[in-house]
Amino acid sequence: MEIGSTTLPEVKIVKPSKYADGRGFFSETYNRKALAEAGIDLNFVQDNHSFSAEKGVVRGIHFQIPPHAQDKLIHVVKGAVFDVAIDLRRSSRNLGKHVSAVLSAQAWNQMLIPIGFGHGFCTLEPNTEVVYKVTDYYSRDCERGIFWNDPELGIAWPVVPEEAILSVKDAHLPRMAESVDLFA
Repeated sequence: MEIGSTTLPEVKIVKPSKYADGRGFFSETYNRKALAEAGIDLNFVQDNHSFSAEKGVVRGIHFQIPPHAQDKLIHVVKGAVFDVAIDLRRSSRNLGKHVSAVLSAQAWNQMLIPIGFGHGFCTLEPNTEVVYKVTDYYSRDCERGIFWNDPELGIAWPVVPEEAILSVKDAHLPRMAESVDLFA
């Protein structure tokens, strides 16, 4: 398993080993010990799986505030996404800055997004499936979000706003400047 840095040091790119032969492949997609040896010791409690039928589906930008804030380990098992993590810690010198990466089943890479960051993605292929681990359970009371295309964030999304496919909830999220529930 390889663990690489990004321009936001808390966000990591994880690349599990993949062993292929004529039958297919085998991969250990999560290994707590290997991550702990790299200084990442997290207790994941829930796995989530999303399916997006079309290219251009945007999900996010989502996060949960304390006491149910979540670290996330994002992994694409089919298709590809443009994945984004945004620093939402008020005390951070990187507040509002983001990092992005293409995660795909072909590249077999993952993004580790720590507490204090928002997360969103846009599907780059139809029939994309994303599986992600989280360190706390879903809490409707702690669920928050920021509008995906907030100009203040400066994210170069791979879809134009008129073609983005959003949920009703995501289409009405506040912009970052309007959000009162960022991380202390």
